Amino acid sequence: MSAHPELRSIKAWPIEEAAKLSDRLEKAGKKAALFETGYGPSGLPHIGTFGEVARTSWVRHAFTQLTGLPSRLIAFSDDMDGLRKVPDNVPNKELLQGALGKPLTRVPDPFGTHPSFGQHNNARLRSFLDAFGFDYEFASSTDYYTGGRFDAALLRMAAIHEEVCDIIRPTLGPDRRATYSPFLPIHPVTGVVEQVPMEEVRADGTLVWRDAEGTRFETPVTGGHCKAQWKADWALRWFALGIDYEMSGKDLIDSVRLSSQICRALGAEPPLNLTYELFLDDQGQKISKSKGNGLTIEEWLRYAPPESLSQFMYNQPTRAKRLFFDVIPRAVDEYLQNAERARALPMPDAAANPAWHIHGGAVPETAASPLTFQTLLNLAAVSAAETADDLWAFVRNYAPEAAPETHPFLDVLVARAVAYCADFVRPGLKPRPPTAEEREGLEDLILRLTDAQYTIEDMPPGAERAKAIQDIIYDAGRREPFAVPNKDGSMGVGRTWFNALYQVLLGADEGPRFGSVVAAYGIPRTIAVVRAALDR
Repeated sequence: MSAHPELRSIKAWPIEEAAKLSDRLEKAGKKAALFETGYGPSGLPHIGTFGEVARTSWVRHAFTQLTGLPSRLIAFSDDMDGLRKVPDNVPNKELLQGALGKPLTRVPDPFGTHPSFGQHNNARLRSFLDAFGFDYEFASSTDYYTGGRFDAALLRMAAIHEEVCDIIRPTLGPDRRATYSPFLPIHPVTGVVEQVPMEEVRADGTLVWRDAEGTRFETPVTGGHCKAQWKADWALRWFALGIDYEMSGKDLIDSVRLSSQICRALGAEPPLNLTYELFLDDQGQKISKSKGNGLTIEEWLRYAPPESLSQFMYNQPTRAKRLFFDVIPRAVDEYLQNAERARALPMPDAAANPAWHIHGGAVPETAASPLTFQTLLNLAAVSAAETADDLWAFVRNYAPEAAPETHPFLDVLVARAVAYCADFVRPGLKPRPPTAEEREGLEDLILRLTDAQYTIEDMPPGAERAKAIQDIIYDAGRREPFAVPNKDGSMGVGRTWFNALYQVLLGADEGPRFGSVVAAYGIPRTIAVVRAALDR
C-alpha cells in the first residue's frame, strides 16, 4: 500500500498516534509494526475490551495509510492468571470456588460449554471481535508459556532477577518487599499458581521454593512450569514479542511505568502507550467485569447498531465517560451525522471525520437515515408502536420511497428504536398539564395545523413538508412568554416553547425538531394528541 504522509496535517487522534509510531519505527529501522491489546478473562468479555481493540485498530489503520507499512494486531489473553475470586455474574459458582488459585485455563467452565472457564471467555471474546470484523491474531498466555514462546525471555528475566526485583520492591509494603520475586511457580501437585518466596533463582533458570506445607520444589522457569507476576509478565510479553504499540486504561498508569522499566532492563524499548480514561456506570462508578455493572456488549447492540458503539468509543478516549443506556441515542445520531459528512469530504479532509476511521476509510452509502434516531424514538413513543412494522408505517409518511429491503440500515434503526422506546422511553414518560400560556399556544397550533393540513399534504413527503410544519410550530409559539427577539430585531421563539411541547404532549423534557415527528406521524393524529393533552 502506498504511503500518504499528507495525513500528518489532519487533526484526529488515531492519526496523531500513528505518526508517533511511524517516527518510532523509523528510528529503530523497523519495517513493520506489531500492535497488542490485552484481555483478562477472569470475567465475561467486557464492552471496554471492545473499545480497546477498536481504538487500537483505528490507530493501526491510520498507521497503514500514513506509512504504507505492514502491521499485525495481537489480541492477548492473560488466561494463565490464577483465579482470584468468583465473579458475581456467572452460574454454578461452586465449580469456581473449588478452583481458586488455578490458572483460568484449568478452572472448570461454569457455563458447561468449554473445557475451562478461560477458554469459554476466550471464545466469547473471539466471537464478538469476529462479529465486528476486526483483523487480529488471538494469543493465549497458556499456549505461549507452555509452548515455549516465552522461554528465552524467562531465562533472561532469571538472569537479571535481582534487577527486576529492585524495580518493583520500592512500590511494595515491607512484607511483600522482603519476599518479592517476579516468578510464580505452578504447584506440580495442586496446579495452583503459587505466590511464595523464592529460596533461590539459579542462573540456569531453576526456581527453588517451598509450598505452605514446607515441601521443597525445584521448578524450571521454562515450559509453562511458572508464570510471571503481572507487571513483569507484561514486560516479558513486550520483550519476547517485540510489541510496538499498546493502549491501556488510566488504572494501569503505574503498571505501564514499572513494566516499561523492566522491559528496558530485559533489553528492549517498551511500546508506545496511549492511556485512555475509564468508563463509568450510571452511578459514576468504574465499570467492572466481575461486578457486571454498566452496559454489556449485547445490551448496547439490542438498542443500537454497532457503528454507534464505535462512535461512542472514538470520542475523546482520554476523557472519562458514562457508559449507560442514556448515552445510546446521542451516539447513534452523532454517527449518522458524521457518516453523511464524511461521504461528502475529499481526502485528506475526510480523515478528520470519525466515520472515516470507523469504516476503515470507506464510509458505505447505506449508512444513512432520513430520520434521526431521536426522532424515531419520539415517533415510537407518540404512536405507541410495538413492532418495527408499526413504526415503519409512520416512517413511510416521511420517506415513502424507503423500505426495509432498500434501506437496511434504517430498518435496523427502526427495530432498535422500538426496543429502546419500550424499555427506556415509554416507561418514563409523564406528560404534565399545560400552563395557561401553553394552552393558548397549543390551541393556536391546532387551528394553524387544521388550516394548513391540505396545503402541507400536497407537498412532497420529507424535509420540505417537515420544514413547513416546523414553521407553523414556530408561529404558534411566537407569543408571550415564549417569544424572544432575534439579533436582526425580528421576533423568534425560545426553547421553552419546544420544551413545553415535549413535556405536555409526550412527557419528555426535550427532543428533535418537532416538525419531523409531526410530518411522520401525520397532521390528523398530531391534532388528536394535542386535543387529548388539552383535555387531560
